[in-house]
Amino acid sequence: MENKRNIPIIEWEHMDKKKFYVFGVCMTMMIRVSIYPFTLIRTRLQVQKGKSLYNGTFDAFVKILRAEGAAGLYRGFLVNTFTLFSGQCYVTTYELTRRFVSQYSSSNTVKSLVAGGSASLVAQSITVPIDVVSQHLMMQRRGESMGRFRVKAKAEGKHVVVFGQTKDIIVQIFKADGPKGFYRGYVASLLTYIPNSAVWWPFYHFYAEKLSKLAPKDVPHLLLQAVSGPLAAATAATLTNPMDVIRARVQVEGKSSIIATFRQLMVEEGPWGLTKGLSARIISSTPSTIVIVVGYETLKKMSLRPELVDSRHW
Repeated sequence: MENKRNIPIIEWEHMDKKKFYVFGVCMTMMIRVSIYPFTLIRTRLQVQKGKSLYNGTFDAFVKILRAEGAAGLYRGFLVNTFTLFSGQCYVTTYELTRRFVSQYSSSNTVKSLVAGGSASLVAQSITVPIDVVSQHLMMQRRGESMGRFRVKAKAEGKHVVVFGQTKDIIVQIFKADGPKGFYRGYVASLLTYIPNSAVWWPFYHFYAEKLSKLAPKDVPHLLLQAVSGPLAAATAATLTNPMDVIRARVQVEGKSSIIATFRQLMVEEGPWGLTKGLSARIISSTPSTIVIVVGYETLKKMSLRPELVDSRHW
C-alpha cells in the first residue's frame, strides 16, 4: 500500500507538535459540531424500547427538532467536547504505537491493526466517564427523560443552565452507583471501540488498494483515500454495532451485565434490535472519517517542522 502513495509519508518525528495539537483540536471541534446531532439520535434510537418514540433516523431528527428545537439536537454537547482531549490522546498513541511496531513488522496491516486498537484503549479510558454523563444529558427530553435520571426542569424559578444540568446528573450518578458509576459500560465500550478502530484501518487500506487498481491512473490518490475511508467506516460500524447498542443500554439504563443486557434485547426485540441506530452511526462517522483520511494528512502537512518544508514536494 505504501509504495503506491503519491504523497510523502509524514512520520511523528517530522512534525511540529505544537502546531499539530492546535490545528488538530480546531479541526476536531468543527467536525464534532456537524455530526453531534446524529450521535444524539443514534443514542436515543439504541436506548428506546422497540419503536416506542422514533421510527428511524430521519423520524427522530424531525421529531426532536419540532419538540425541542435545534438546541435539543445538541443536548450534552458542551460536556461531550471534553472528549477532544481523548481524541488527541488517540492520535498520539496511534502514531507512537505505529512507530514502535514498525521496528518489528513492515506490514502496514499489522501496524494499523495494533496501533488502532491501542489508541482506542487509551482514548476510551478517558472518554467513558464523559460519555456516561453526556449520554444521560442526551436522554433529557422536554418534560421527561428516556434514561434513569431526570434533570430538574427549574431551580428557584429559573431554568437550569447547562452546567447546572450537568452537575445534577453527576450527583445522581454518584448517589446511585458511587465512583464506579462513571465507568459503567467500560468493558462494553472497549469491546465496541477497540475492534472498531482495529478493523477500520485494515479495511481502509484494503479498499484503497482495490480502488487504486480499478481507478484511472490520473485519479489523485488522496481522492481514493477519501472514498475508502467512509467505506471502511461503514464496514466497521456494521460489524461492531451490536456491541454499541449493548454499550449504550448498559451506560444509560444502569445495567451491570453485558450478557444479561444482550439476552433482554434479544427477548424484547430479536436480532433486529442489534441494528438499532446503525444508519445514524454510519451518517455520523462519514464526515469524521473524511477528516481522518483527508484532513489528517493535511493536518500533518501543516504541522511539518519548518526546516523540512522546503525538502518536501507535494
